[in-house]
Amino acid sequence: MLLVHGLWLHPIAMELMRRRLQRCGYSVRAYSYPTVRVDLADNVERLREYCQRLPGGKLHLVGHSMGGVVALKAAELVPPACLGRVVLVGTPFRDSFAARALQRLPGGRWLLGRCMPQWLAAGSPTRFDACELGVIAGDRGIGLGRLIAPGLPKPHDGVVSVEETRVPGMADHIVLRVGHTEMLVSRAVARQVCAFLERGKFDRTQPHLPSVN
Repeated sequence: MLLVHGLWLHPIAMELMRRRLQRCGYSVRAYSYPTVRVDLADNVERLREYCQRLPGGKLHLVGHSMGGVVALKAAELVPPACLGRVVLVGTPFRDSFAARALQRLPGGRWLLGRCMPQWLAAGSPTRFDACELGVIAGDRGIGLGRLIAPGLPKPHDGVVSVEETRVPGMADHIVLRVGHTEMLVSRAVARQVCAFLERGKFDRTQPHLPSVN
């Protein structure tokens, strides 16, 4: 399994999630990539090449925030025989109200870098059919997005609205009571990632409460 972090982050941000997913019996790596200085197309190609160099059987991909966009585009290029399932966690697939608001602020384009703006400029996304896809959204509205984009449509996780996470062709979608950054340290999120990777659907028998323990 490969974890792909989001904008401005480093693989260390995925460490707690990596450990929890490893306890589910997976071999888990956290992928590192330049989120600001390299554009989307180059980041996708780098990830595709990295995926195809990894040993073993089918590879699952888990992407947080913008990392989910990079993971999803790379998944479309990885040979089907090498690809398992994909889980997006708080990924602004349809659009990003917060990112567009940041672009309009002084220095905002520089902060966003080259990757996310390229995704936003691509227009309405098409259906994803490369493999089984699960999407986790949050509705605990605490995050930087509330400061830079006070009109962020509700419900949201503080950065990404629930509606922005919906992907045409996804196999399952679930909303947890977590914030955008909180997803990285949430037991509930890690449990749901494992559930989808194992069965192709989320576990709705579990209490969907935020946890940072």
